[in-house]
Amino acid sequence: MQIIRNTGLVLEGGGMRGVFTSGVLDAFMKHELYFNYVVAVSAGACNGLSYMSRQPRRARISNIDMLAKYDYIGLRHLFTQGSIFDPELLYERFPNEIVPYDYDTYFSNPATFEMVTTNCLTGKSEYLSERSGDRKRLIDIVRASSSLPYVSKIVDVDGVPMLDGGIIDSIPVMRAVDMGFRKNVVVATRNRGFRNNGRDRKIPRFIYRNYPRLRVALSHRIEAYNAQLEMVERMEDEGSIVCIRPQRPMEVGRIEKDIKKLEALYEEGFRLGEEFCEREFA
Repeated sequence: MQIIRNTGLVLEGGGMRGVFTSGVLDAFMKHELYFNYVVAVSAGACNGLSYMSRQPRRARISNIDMLAKYDYIGLRHLFTQGSIFDPELLYERFPNEIVPYDYDTYFSNPATFEMVTTNCLTGKSEYLSERSGDRKRLIDIVRASSSLPYVSKIVDVDGVPMLDGGIIDSIPVMRAVDMGFRKNVVVATRNRGFRNNGRDRKIPRFIYRNYPRLRVALSHRIEAYNAQLEMVERMEDEGSIVCIRPQRPMEVGRIEKDIKKLEALYEEGFRLGEEFCEREFA
């Protein structure tokens, strides 16, 4: 696929599987491959922020080096802060102190960057961006996009309760198409052929009792994700997308803490990202 002005970039989520995406994006930045439109969800949104601010290896440092140092995944964070991922560390201390985020470069970047969230009231996906310079709103959006159901607090964005965008739209390639980008590069975090073999179940009324439409969406989550996987493979075969994805079945879990596994997945992403760039610019 020739990367042209109307080629979009789509970033899947997947929790700690997103270290694969951070490797791909670091390779893109090494080769100065930037897209005019990026749509990302959950962990993809977190990694996409560092891509949009032109900060190579920042996402890797956050996902791997800082995990080893601060151990920011665990039940103690769920009990003390309402999220299994330490939100104070990730969304306050990281961007403002420990791994400073380059807000100025982000807000001066002319490209469009959308992050997918799930509206808890409607049970539908929303595609949000922040270009006005509001740093707090930017972090609120990415935090909402990454807030996994059941193990994270609901996040208010513009007064609307939001959760993980992957509940509805884990691989937002159709959003890119709807925005006018007929050709897209998709960075996925599962190998081709993967399907979730679990079973959808009706969510009991006492869970998210104030959000009945969210419960309906959660009750069809596996079915929706598998349908998207099939769609991506079909579009790939038709030639409308190029998909960069892990080559082997995934060994890294959504809340993985094994540093060696995370490093190996990052390196695989970087290698495949470099191979892609070398093919494009050959």
